[in-house]
Amino acid sequence: MNPLEILRFALRGLVANKLRSALTTLGILIGVAAVILLVAVGEGSSRSITQNIQRLGANTLTISSSTTGGGGFPGAGGAAGRSNGGPRTQARQLTLADAKALTDRAQLPSVRTVSPIVTANSATATFEGASHSIAQLVGTYPSYFEAANKPVAQGQYFVNADVGAARKIVVIGQTVAENLFGAQDPIGKAVTISGVPFTVVGVLKESGSSGMQDADDVAIAPLPAVQQSLTGFGSLSQILVQATSAGAATTAQAEITAVLNQLHGIPATGTADYRILNQATLQETVSAATGTFTVLLGAVAAISLLVGGIGITNIMLVTVTERTREIGIRKAIGAPRGAILGQFLLEATLLSLVGGLSGVAIAVAGAQFTIAGIEPVIVPSSIVLALGVSVAIGLFFGSYPANRAAKLRPIQALRHE
Repeated sequence: MNPLEILRFALRGLVANKLRSALTTLGILIGVAAVILLVAVGEGSSRSITQNIQRLGANTLTISSSTTGGGGFPGAGGAAGRSNGGPRTQARQLTLADAKALTDRAQLPSVRTVSPIVTANSATATFEGASHSIAQLVGTYPSYFEAANKPVAQGQYFVNADVGAARKIVVIGQTVAENLFGAQDPIGKAVTISGVPFTVVGVLKESGSSGMQDADDVAIAPLPAVQQSLTGFGSLSQILVQATSAGAATTAQAEITAVLNQLHGIPATGTADYRILNQATLQETVSAATGTFTVLLGAVAAISLLVGGIGITNIMLVTVTERTREIGIRKAIGAPRGAILGQFLLEATLLSLVGGLSGVAIAVAGAQFTIAGIEPVIVPSSIVLALGVSVAIGLFFGSYPANRAAKLRPIQALRHE
């Protein structure tokens, strides 16, 4: 028998039991669709997290206060706090003096800019009867806009002269502009923020939401103006440092650590009273974690492919039993063992292939929708792998029933009722 005749017999066998064939392919369909879609969700999640991290840039470091750690006795350079059980002073908060010390190029050649930050959460802004509660009001220096990747869409930034004069001017995000001004041009308009008048000089480009937080619900003003009017001249919320390059971020972190340890009296074996978040290191860690997560999702989904393969074995064994007499007649009139083996192997493979292709189509269609707040990203290699595995499953799990059919002796098959 030639291959076309074997294919014709295989198709006829599948079509003869349409419902059974459809239900058998369903297991493979679900498995393939699950593998591709879950890998796509994992990839989409990974890209979303990476993009959120990259908004600050790979060369930025964020310094914040820690509730633990601290140096030795004041004026002792931390010497008294070197022993693990020695007395400790209260952990120091970050101050403007710390930020100014980090601008020393002689001690920190890898640091490009330093932006001290104070924040006032939920400040209420009003304009001509419109009111909006700003999620985050930031007081900082002009270098913050570049370091934090906050480009302006309208107007301009404030400059160092504005900081020196403590001018009450503000750059607002898109959400603030829409809620306060609607279709009006906000540039040059005076708004009242928590009872203090500020003049809008710029509107930031849209950033989009970051998890549960709206990144566009922000207002940025000169540091002294915010301190004088809203937060007071206390400690800083954070210090945002921009390294000279992404490759210099780790070196810059070491330089910052040395300077802050000296200022805060942190001994070599002590615990720092501040934290440094390195965006480059964080991105590498997150990428590795999400990669593992994606592989785990794919592995879990692959179990359904295995279940589908077992279903193929079960159905093909039933098919061989039902068609035993047919097999005996074909062998009696001269059908070789290879033709019988090929027919049933081809039937199992076709079931897997149809199920696999259908699963790919459903997965691609499903990836067009947002799933649990994540936009899935189809990984081409997952399609190739899932489809290849589905065909391999058809061959593997169909080989036993096919071999069993091919081994039937004609006389025994003809006697089968």
